[in-house]
Amino acid sequence: MGSEEAKDPLKGVDWKAIGRELQKDPSAGGKQVIKKRLPKKIRQIPDCYFLPRMSLPSTIAFYGACIAGGIGAGMLLEVWINKKIKEDGGVIWEFDK
Repeated sequence: MGSEEAKDPLKGVDWKAIGRELQKDPSAGGKQVIKKRLPKKIRQIPDCYFLPRMSLPSTIAFYGACIAGGIGAGMLLEVWINKKIKEDGGVIWEFDK
């Protein structure tokens, strides 16, 4: 078991003394400090990137249905307005008399 003690050369080192020496004399080992650098290019990923995407046919069907629904609602509104105008005697504004 004596060979295990020989494998650890830093077993009896006084780390506090070494730390004090480095603080007193920055030229002793302060230049060997590795500075952390930021990456040159940071990729910005939006939050919506991770949402599931629909296939092209289903996207076309979804937006096509929304557009068709809007057109249909506009046509129904136009029919309702024309019906109300006929009920009132064909007068849109009272000051047109």
